[in-house]
Amino acid sequence: MSQKKDDEGWWGFLKLCSKIKSPEEFKRFFDLFLTIEEKETLGRRFLIVKALQEGKLTQREIAEQFGVSISQITRGSNALKIIDPSLKKSLDKLI
Repeated sequence: MSQKKDDEGWWGFLKLCSKIKSPEEFKRFFDLFLTIEEKETLGRRFLIVKALQEGKLTQREIAEQFGVSISQITRGSNALKIIDPSLKKSLDKLI
């Protein structure tokens, strides 16, 4: 698929997500669009980002507690380093 089509699909997906109003709707929506493995991966990424944001655990402790690799944690950490400061602030409030 071309980059334009990929972008179009991603933005369409995001716009659709923005219309969902409840956790129950999100669950049904993601049950349709994501495989079990994709949901597990997304859930682990959430736990990693949350733990990194809280700053209470070392990377090794995060790996042990959530059964993830250090490389997964490093990717999450690197992503947090490059996000917009306003998003980082929002994450602090949301998480």
